[in-house]
Amino acid sequence: MFEDSKTRELAFDYYQRLKERPEFRPEKSTLRHVIRYLMSLKQWDLILSVSEDFKVYHVLPDRATCSRVIKFCIDRRKFRVADVLLDVFMSDSKVAFLACSSAMGSFNKLHMFRNTVLVFERLKSTGVLLDSVGYLHIMEAYSKLNECDKVVRMFHEFKSRKLKSSPRYLAQIYGILCDSLGKFGRASEALDYFREMTKMGISEYSIYSTLIYSFASLRKVDVAEELLIEAKSKTVIKDPEVYLKLLLMYVEEGLLEKTLEIVKAMDDADVKVSDCIICTIVNGFSKKRGFLAAVKVFEDLVSKGYEPGQVTYASVINAYWRLGQYNKAEEVFLEMEQKGFDKCVYAYSSMIVMYGRTGRVRSATRLVAKMKERGCKPNVWIYNSLIDMHGRDKNLKQLEKLWREMKRRKVAPDKVTYTSIISAYNKAGEFESCMKLFDEYRMKGGLIDRAMAGIMVGVYTKVGQVDDLVKLLQDMKTEGTRLDQRLYQSAWNAFKDAGLQLQAKWMKEIFLVA
Repeated sequence: MFEDSKTRELAFDYYQRLKERPEFRPEKSTLRHVIRYLMSLKQWDLILSVSEDFKVYHVLPDRATCSRVIKFCIDRRKFRVADVLLDVFMSDSKVAFLACSSAMGSFNKLHMFRNTVLVFERLKSTGVLLDSVGYLHIMEAYSKLNECDKVVRMFHEFKSRKLKSSPRYLAQIYGILCDSLGKFGRASEALDYFREMTKMGISEYSIYSTLIYSFASLRKVDVAEELLIEAKSKTVIKDPEVYLKLLLMYVEEGLLEKTLEIVKAMDDADVKVSDCIICTIVNGFSKKRGFLAAVKVFEDLVSKGYEPGQVTYASVINAYWRLGQYNKAEEVFLEMEQKGFDKCVYAYSSMIVMYGRTGRVRSATRLVAKMKERGCKPNVWIYNSLIDMHGRDKNLKQLEKLWREMKRRKVAPDKVTYTSIISAYNKAGEFESCMKLFDEYRMKGGLIDRAMAGIMVGVYTKVGQVDDLVKLLQDMKTEGTRLDQRLYQSAWNAFKDAGLQLQAKWMKEIFLVA
């Protein structure tokens, strides 16, 4: 009756009635039909009820059905039901190990790796041993939980038991082992296991990516290169992260020409040369050889048809303006806008700084307005550039407007902001404003560097605030800020003019002039 969809409901009703008879004891096949019927209906309460029948009658469905129902419950996130069923299945070791293996695999698919470990520990407590698939699942869980030593321990246990395993499962087990070791910087051990696997005639070429990535992270250039050549003869490396890690290795080692070889290797493997890759190369040249080398390699890559993105454009704009190639910076910025990259705060910041340094205040103001129109909010770097720009022009009205705007937009000022605005007020002779802003800066935990110290020593000296000058010098000493000759002389004169010989002597004793 269960095999006919039209009579299944009636069959289940008969099963319920039969349970009322004391002599009734269901067959395994009957329970298999019952549980599969309830699974089709997703009747979780009835499934729990039938699990009680398993205990009462001391009969379980076949192992495949038990495994299937556990997977069914976990896949649908009915964890309580799965937990109750697992408790029941633990009474039969043959059912238990298959059901637990199914549970571990299902939890892994949901990235619930700690649950996988709990199932494993429950199974272990009963003395039931895992099969190859079970080892695969628990090793994957430990690997995802970054418990490398446990992955290795489980692998050695698996190996010592000499279980019969298909090449497919063996390859996956070795793959997890190598990946876990690689992530923890144990690349040489991973390579040894990979060679061991290869001698056994098992192929898992995806491990090459793990090994290359791991050795590149350790900057083992020779080994990483050998593995890349070996991998090319057997497979195609498609993982962009591997190529990025190789690039970073070459940059850190100063082997910049080899970064261009990686680009060619990506072309050969039909892997897209992304903005991230191009930017890494450009920034690498900038870091190691300066801005001129960076723009040259950028131009070379563009001439070969590689398309930069927002991050690369922003880096190159910064390089051009620092080289004094302002027209090129504007040209690249325009190209960037035309390609739709019109919300990059870093690029806007570079352009605004450039305009400020070249005295093009109106251009900077127009660009900020355009930026706001596009829904791109200015950050503290941009406000710092604008404050510095207007401060050098002693445009206090515009300065105050920017300060109010920062507070309205809740952009927190940093040390550069306070230094720039206090410097501007100092140049304009607004010493009260200087002291007020400095007090605010200190109240917010700001530290005194040489730039800030230089301004405030001058301010306190000009207004004759000797007590505040002493406090400033004491704070500088506490925070480890040294006085240069100019600041020392300025403070010395202030003390001498005020007739404070003891303070002058104290300053001479505690400060080593830079």
